Amino acid sequence: MARTCAICGKVAMGGFNPQSSGNNRVRVHRRYEPNLQSRLVVIDGRSRRALVCTRCSRTLTKAARTGD
Repeated sequence: MARTCAICGKVAMGGFNPQSSGNNRVRVHRRYEPNLQSRLVVIDGRSRRALVCTRCSRTLTKAARTGD
């Protein structure tokens, strides 16, 4: 299974290493990986362990707002 977020589907993206730019005109490719953590997530009514990015895990722990 690819390393993707189970909630938002965030995946790795490509880019260039910033230390290799500047006067050096040869840019080095690199991969920017999402910060995935193993968390207990409720999916289809069942709680199971899944890889979740830290942005989604912060959103999951947020208390639901009441419309006042």
